[in-house]
Amino acid sequence: MKVFFDHNMSPAMARALAELFRKQHEITFLAEKFARDTRDIDWISALSSEGQWVVISGDRRITRNRAEYHAFRNSNLIGFFLAEGLYKAPVIKQMERLLALWPTVEGVCERVHGGAMFELPMRSTRLRQLKF
Repeated sequence: MKVFFDHNMSPAMARALAELFRKQHEITFLAEKFARDTRDIDWISALSSEGQWVVISGDRRITRNRAEYHAFRNSNLIGFFLAEGLYKAPVIKQMERLLALWPTVEGVCERVHGGAMFELPMRSTRLRQLKF
């Protein structure tokens, strides 16, 4: 998998996962690939044109902003958005949950096409597909 962490996620978490999964996955974050002030719609478009990327984000605005939502839904990207409680949790809790859900994320990515969006829950092991 190619995994991209947007600017609402900790770059340290992305670096730690990149090291942990070095031989299995390509993991990067926004500031490694784009200017920090890159608009969401621009990185969505750029990553989509590169092929299927998995996006980990705390920015639920992407799921509500009309232009960003349509750009994402029509992309080659698969999105995993932190539930509100998880987004507000300390980074170590976010990392713990992401690691616990990682096999589920991998499985979902093998079965779905670009444009799909899911919520990473605070407690449950089941991902909820976001449909708006």
